[in-house]
Amino acid sequence: MKLIHILPLAALSTAFVVPDEQVMSQVAIESDRSPEIFLENIPSSTDEAIKQVQDSFTKLIDTSKNAFDHAIEYATEGEQEVSDKAYETAYHVSSWLDSAADRVLEPGEDVAPFADDDEEHHGGKGRRGRKGRKGHHGHCKKPNLTVYELISKSKYTTKLAALIDEYEDVVELLNGTAANYTVFAPTDKAFEKIPKHAPKPSKEELKKILLYHVSEDFYPAGKVLVTHTVPTLLSVDTLGIGPQRLATEISLKGLTVNFYSRIVAIDIFGTNGVIHGVSSLLIPPPKTASIIQFLPGEFSTLELGLTKTGLLPAIADTSNHIGGTVFAPSNFAFQKLGPRINGFLFSNYGQKYLKALLEYHIVVNQTLYSDAYYKFESLDNVMEKGGIPKGLFHIDLKTLLDDKSLSVDVARYGRYINMKINAFSTVTVEDGIASDGVIHVVGNVLIPPKAVDRKVKHWDGEEMTVEELKERLEPLMGDAKPQEL
Repeated sequence: MKLIHILPLAALSTAFVVPDEQVMSQVAIESDRSPEIFLENIPSSTDEAIKQVQDSFTKLIDTSKNAFDHAIEYATEGEQEVSDKAYETAYHVSSWLDSAADRVLEPGEDVAPFADDDEEHHGGKGRRGRKGRKGHHGHCKKPNLTVYELISKSKYTTKLAALIDEYEDVVELLNGTAANYTVFAPTDKAFEKIPKHAPKPSKEELKKILLYHVSEDFYPAGKVLVTHTVPTLLSVDTLGIGPQRLATEISLKGLTVNFYSRIVAIDIFGTNGVIHGVSSLLIPPPKTASIIQFLPGEFSTLELGLTKTGLLPAIADTSNHIGGTVFAPSNFAFQKLGPRINGFLFSNYGQKYLKALLEYHIVVNQTLYSDAYYKFESLDNVMEKGGIPKGLFHIDLKTLLDDKSLSVDVARYGRYINMKINAFSTVTVEDGIASDGVIHVVGNVLIPPKAVDRKVKHWDGEEMTVEELKERLEPLMGDAKPQEL
């Protein structure tokens, strides 16, 4: 008897149905029937969904197969082959924005009926104690294979295993006990999506790709569901000692990693960590400037402004800053300013004002994800890094504009996260992961505040004239040009 762990993809109606902890935990399956069960009908309530999943689980067995094999086999039944552009562009950046339209979670919705982040998932007691929990099978078999052994013995991850075997240090890592690892393991079908004409990466690049699939932190399914970004073993100079991160999203596609790779099997536990099967390879992201250029449908106005002012190549040059955060106004956000202001900003006379305005959207040496934060005081200083606590979090981020800061408030409850800038502008799409930082899309162009009766007055979306805009920007520009990166 072995453990079967499957993420039911029931998110085809108006809400993504998340099974409760009892279902998503380690489940011991005992039955003498074959695993040919399908969820044919969309349930009308969460209780019905949970009952349906539980009924399905009781009909599954696995007496001889690798647990990973069985989970992949069940989860990929009937999966449609879809064209994936991730390998054409080295990173499927458009899926990041597409995910915003596909989201099915409402603010305040309880999406995480799971254990706390620090609760053990190997039969340990945790905060409430897993042993003897009602409905939990107390005779679950303890894992006896490492995450590497699980991958190498599975017939669905032969290509991944062959790739890992090329690197003795990676094999040693995934066989070791230095940490409880999390591996997002691409199936063989994921490798088949790579176009035949795609150039083969160097051995060094392939190793980076491998490390981008592994976290040295323990992220079972419950923790993944309440997490927006996951640190990996991939380190890049452009983020300093801060690890490159993955982004997770719940949408009509189900639970995804980096917005395009669907998680098809969850919680395959080994002696030194956990594996989740994914439908596509996870490609390390490009630079911030490249992401903006890849998405003209959303950022053509921003790209034009950054190009005219010389800020786009400055952002792309990471030799003088480590990490950064760009609050990127969409094309629609610029339209809200009206034709007169846009005409002024993009004229030759208004170019210096445009540069100052765009600098107000750029933060360097501070990378603020929706649930993590990296900070460098300077290129020579040791970096600070840490998570953003649950509840309310406030931070002031110094921008390029005359050391003017943005006031950022993050409200985090379970998976639900709301980010507001200057208490007015909402981040509409979070966590555009870049190799040199992160991009957050904002629904309004961010306008610097002005002093009124010795108080700071932020712009809250009211109609603005060109003269009003100039009045806000001129005191911050002085006689000199706005500062460079």
